[in-house]
Amino acid sequence: VQLQASGGGLVQAGGSLKLSCAASLRTFRSYGMGWFRQALGKEREFVAAISRSGGGTVYADSVKGRFTISRDNAKNMVYLQMNSLKPEDTAVYYCARDRRQTATPDSSKTGTYDLWGQGTQVTVSS
Repeated sequence: VQLQASGGGLVQAGGSLKLSCAASLRTFRSYGMGWFRQALGKEREFVAAISRSGGGTVYADSVKGRFTISRDNAKNMVYLQMNSLKPEDTAVYYCARDRRQTATPDSSKTGTYDLWGQGTQVTVSS
């Protein structure tokens, strides 16, 4: 498995969760990374992206100010800290590798990504 997401679970509205994505990739630090989510019956949607260095980030408007994406290139890890969770954040969350190095508005497009991990379920109860 090249990308392994974990950290999902059940949390009450207003709570927090931190998702992790472990990458078994020798070239991990050469690429940007992103998080997407897919709610039941809905299309996969962009959540956040980070550049290869971690210096650039992009967020969906729906999570801006509540979620923080980060990475640790020494550990081949990407994280998504989720605070002030809402029931509408309920979804399966996926990490993915960007074909590029940067985090730009194009990071919101699924076609920008060439490698996807399995998802981790996040459920927010009201």
